[in-house]
Amino acid sequence: MKSRQEDEQVVLLAGNANRPFAEAIANQYGKPLAKAIVSHFSDGESRVEINENLRGCDVFLIQPTCPPVNDNLMELLVLADACRRSSVKSISAVIPYFGYARQDRKSSSRSPITSKLVMDMLSTAGVERILSLDLHAPQIQGFVNIPVDNLYALPVLAKDVDSKYAKEDIVVVSPDVGGVRRARILAKALDCPIAIIDKRRDSPNQSAVLHVIGDVKGKTCILFDDMVDTAGTLTNAANALLENHNATRVVAYATHGVLSGEAIERLNNSKLDEIIITDTIPLKNNINCPKLRVISMAPLLAEAMHRIITGESLSELFERYSTNS
Repeated sequence: MKSRQEDEQVVLLAGNANRPFAEAIANQYGKPLAKAIVSHFSDGESRVEINENLRGCDVFLIQPTCPPVNDNLMELLVLADACRRSSVKSISAVIPYFGYARQDRKSSSRSPITSKLVMDMLSTAGVERILSLDLHAPQIQGFVNIPVDNLYALPVLAKDVDSKYAKEDIVVVSPDVGGVRRARILAKALDCPIAIIDKRRDSPNQSAVLHVIGDVKGKTCILFDDMVDTAGTLTNAANALLENHNATRVVAYATHGVLSGEAIERLNNSKLDEIIITDTIPLKNNINCPKLRVISMAPLLAEAMHRIITGESLSELFERYSTNS
């Protein structure tokens, strides 16, 4: 990336949530991560000590709030507070995976809106801008009175689909009604049809496939979702597409690989040919899943951070993939 004068006062800081990803972003940006101690006291409290001068600097805090969510969120808040008290010029939180995004409304009479709570905490800690990737609930951008840039992994994932499966008869499949808009944009970019899984969720992390809307017979199905958590949705969808609707094969793309619970076992035993995720969440060291492939989002985020500093348009990165489609 070509550096400009505006980048000279930029400082990149990272917590422990996904250090390799933060280093990849820093490498793409052309600046090393600032020296800082991000650890814990013996009782588990987050401890932060920044060992560089931050006065008058534009700081990017790179910290996805992935598992362990509460620990990583607290690290981010303490980092923001440390920066605010160091007389920085601005604080931008780069949160590729935004935890608590699924609790975006009152689902019952006495339930919280936790994503609003997290946004309030970030703003109170001193964060002045949030940069995220494929928010599970885009309306979260309106939960706080600071700029929230929700980037899309779609251009990177669409390029991969095109390079791997362009010669096949493909159809983009939304695993649920909530993902139809996202799937439609990908289908438009690939110039292929779309299908929708009609799914009923009886309880959190459990799903039941009812039927498929659209023609998938004899086609390669590209399942497209923003995250894969327990993998129940994707594996059930793959079974329905292959067994009940005679699809040729099923490939899954998801931005965030949460992969909790029995996800890896489910994926290994599933009928999915391949599962492609991004590196926004680190994979556990003991994961063994030959079907899993990881694509890096570091170049996209580094470019977005650069454009924020130089005042260039972020929407130009996604003009081909307009959400108004």
